[in-house]
Amino acid sequence: MEDRAKYVTESSTLIIVPTYNERENLPWLLSRIRAEVPEAHVLIVDDGSPDGTADLAEEIFADSDRGTVMRRKGPRGLGRSYVDGYGWALANGYARVVQMDADLSHDPAHIPAFVEAAESADVVVGSRYIPDGGVKNWPVHRLMLSKFANIYVAAITGLPVKDSTSGFRCYTRRALESMRVHEVRSNGYAFQVEMTARASEAGLRIVESPIIFTDRQHGKSKISRKVLFESMIMPWRMRRKHRERWQLRPTSQPADQ
Repeated sequence: MEDRAKYVTESSTLIIVPTYNERENLPWLLSRIRAEVPEAHVLIVDDGSPDGTADLAEEIFADSDRGTVMRRKGPRGLGRSYVDGYGWALANGYARVVQMDADLSHDPAHIPAFVEAAESADVVVGSRYIPDGGVKNWPVHRLMLSKFANIYVAAITGLPVKDSTSGFRCYTRRALESMRVHEVRSNGYAFQVEMTARASEAGLRIVESPIIFTDRQHGKSKISRKVLFESMIMPWRMRRKHRERWQLRPTSQPADQ
C-alpha cells in the first residue's frame, strides 16, 4: 500500500471542529491534528463559548495559514455548527471534509485512514461497532445506551450502518452537494443519523472505518434530555418520509474491503 500521507498532502482536506467551552482541550487537539495531517486546514466553528475558546484558537492559528475560526451567532446547536461549516467548506473549494469533536474523544490518528477511504467512497463513518473499533473509559450504561441507539436506528430505518450516531466522519464534496445539507434541521445524535439517511437516499457509497472512541477527560458533556428525545423521534420521522427511497440503497462495509 502506498504511503497514507499521500492521501492527505495531495488532497484538499478541511477538518471541522465545532466548539463550546473547549478551551482546555483545544491546544492538545490542534497539536495532534497538525502532527497527523499537517497539510489539512482546520475550521473551528465556535458557538459563542464564554470561556474564550474562539480567542484561544485565533492565538494558536496566528502563526499558521492552516486554521480559521468561525464565530457563530444565532441559535446554538451541533447540527447548526456543522451545517455552517459545510457551507464554508463548499464555498472555499475543499475536496473533502472531516468532522470531529473537540473533547478528545476522537483521535486525529484515524484521519489519514478516513481520507484514504474517501478516495473510493463518498461517506466514511468512524465506527466503534465494527471489527477493530471500540470504546475506552466509558461506563457500562453509556456503552449500552450507545449500542441500543444504533440497533434502534437500524431497526426502524433499515440503514446499513453499524454506528450511525458516530460524529467522527469524512464527507467528499460530491456527498455534501448531493445531500442538500442546508436543509438539515436536527441536532445531536439525530443530526448524525439524518446525515447518514440523506447519504443513503442520495445513493452515495458509505463505508465504515474502525475507530477507538475515548470518553472526554475534561469539561462537561453537551448531551441533554432534549437531544436524547430528538434522537428517539428522528428515526420515525425519517422512516415515514423516506421509507420508499431507502429500499435497496448501498450496503455499508468496512473501509478496507
